Amino acid sequence: MSGQGLNMPLETGKPLKTAWNGRGAKRSALGLAMVIPSFLLLLFMIVVPIATSIRESLTGSDGAFTWNNYKYLFTDPGMKANILYTLNLTVVSSVIVLVIAYMLAVFLRFSTGRLAGWIEKLYYIPMFIPSVIATYGMINMYGNHGWLARILLLFTDAPFMKILYDYKGLLLANLWFNIPFATMMLSSALSGVPNSVIESAKDIGAGKMQIFFRIIFPMTFKSMLVAATFVVMGVIGSFTAPFLIGPNAPQVLGVAMQQQFSVYYETGIASACAVFMFAICSLVGYFYIRNMMKEER
Repeated sequence: MSGQGLNMPLETGKPLKTAWNGRGAKRSALGLAMVIPSFLLLLFMIVVPIATSIRESLTGSDGAFTWNNYKYLFTDPGMKANILYTLNLTVVSSVIVLVIAYMLAVFLRFSTGRLAGWIEKLYYIPMFIPSVIATYGMINMYGNHGWLARILLLFTDAPFMKILYDYKGLLLANLWFNIPFATMMLSSALSGVPNSVIESAKDIGAGKMQIFFRIIFPMTFKSMLVAATFVVMGVIGSFTAPFLIGPNAPQVLGVAMQQQFSVYYETGIASACAVFMFAICSLVGYFYIRNMMKEER
């Protein structure tokens, strides 16, 4: 009897183990089924187009392997001007966006006045306006025959300064499209800074600048990095505003790529532009991921 009693738990454990394995297999299959749609979307929407662009950028008109498309990209005076113009616009726009967004986020975090309340309610609006509509509004507002030019004409005969179809117009458009998003991310980060830490710093005699550079900015640096990454990628990949209100020459790379593809039918050069833009965004993403991994360590 005692021997049978000792063997009973082993025998009854087998069905339990089998049931547990079956349940685990079902969960694994369910998890795999939930991941497959995202994987297929990533494969056909990102991986396959990138691989196709790389292949086409390295293929000549005769179908043979060539580097001529990349040579053209970095030796043609027009394309070099487009690249420098795009990089300059991206850097300047990103810096101004981050500075203004951070100032707005700090103001909204530590101000309780009526002005802060109105800004907090209104700065979301540009995020919900389609880029085409916003660009059309800029044309009506800042064009040579727009609202500002007509108002200025009531007081002076001086010509209205050129804003659209110029660097200034694209810079203004980038600020409109990116400041609300960056402000939202930075406001969320600043809301996580405890008031008790700031009050403790004040109690031991820390000034406003010391509190900002030693407490607030280090605690929000990670969110600043995230905002900078998305702003840079958004600016360098923009098309609608540069196409509608940008100059004819030089052009941002998105518009230049469209021109090469649909006007000049230079698929290889257009693909080289796309690969170059992807390389820049990948470089920005690399530094972002590297810093995030350092923070985790």
